[in-house]
Amino acid sequence: MKVDFEEILTELEKGAKDKKHPFHYFTIATLGVDKFARLRLVALRNVSKDLKLTFFTDKRSKKVLHIKENPRVSLLFYHPGKLLQLRIEAMATINSDQFQIQKTWEMIDDESRKDYLTTEAPGTSITHPDSVEYLKEGDYFSIVDIEPFRIERLQLNPEGHKKIKYFKQDQNQKEWSSEYLVP
Repeated sequence: MKVDFEEILTELEKGAKDKKHPFHYFTIATLGVDKFARLRLVALRNVSKDLKLTFFTDKRSKKVLHIKENPRVSLLFYHPGKLLQLRIEAMATINSDQFQIQKTWEMIDDESRKDYLTTEAPGTSITHPDSVEYLKEGDYFSIVDIEPFRIERLQLNPEGHKKIKYFKQDQNQKEWSSEYLVP
């Protein structure tokens, strides 16, 4: 099981570094104020050695509101070449370290910065895609950090699927426990 867990970390790290890796984009689910699950695709930006995952967003987005109201999120990764699925349950936080936010912002290219410079919030109705306006100064850039506490690794295989659950008994625990599950 240790080898399988190390593969999870390796594939996630590759996903954060390589835009063409299947784990670069993943689905995150938050719970809206109306108690409906909200799913969206985000880009994996960083994975720490202790498995903290990071993505960027506009601080006015609904997902930020959802995370502030209920930090429990679910993530879904799928690697079609390896037939590998990861389902992750985690706690998300909006990063408030202004030094880290500024340092990260300075590393983002100008074209990508536009995602965080619109005058209107994401999801606002507009008349035409060309009518989006951008700020002259300031930004709405935000970093979201995700701390997993449960990971289900499903390896699909025509000769028999294999599913392993990795979990922490409590959130402050550093070590992961594991057990096999019926796929």
